[in-house]
Amino acid sequence: MTPIRGNGHKRLVSDINVTPLVDVMLVLLIIFMVTAPMMTQGIDVDLPETTTKSLRQEENPIVVTIEKSGKISLDKIEVTRPLLRQQLEKLPAEQKKNPIYLNADKNVSYGTVVEVMADIKDSGFAKLGMISQPAAKKE
Repeated sequence: MTPIRGNGHKRLVSDINVTPLVDVMLVLLIIFMVTAPMMTQGIDVDLPETTTKSLRQEENPIVVTIEKSGKISLDKIEVTRPLLRQQLEKLPAEQKKNPIYLNADKNVSYGTVVEVMADIKDSGFAKLGMISQPAAKKE
């Protein structure tokens, strides 16, 4: 607060300086604008718990397998990535509401797994599950 002289009287100014507040708000706005698109582009994966028992399936689910060598199979039929996407897009919409499972060897590169996951999501499947083995118990 600084004294102001006017008409010969001294008085104090008690106004709030909002410039720093506006600066902080603009920086936060820019951060949220940059990070918001990154949050929506991620791939949702429902990883199964390793300590629970598997659920019983009434129907045979669709399983996409990636072998250690990089070969991709759709229900035990070897396919290429473009053919996989084409075959998945041909499936009826009601079948795309069911979960699809990805069974990838642990030695397959992360990039390959993510590309196949993106192909599955882009072909219209909303529920993507990962097949894993239970963790070995340490004694």
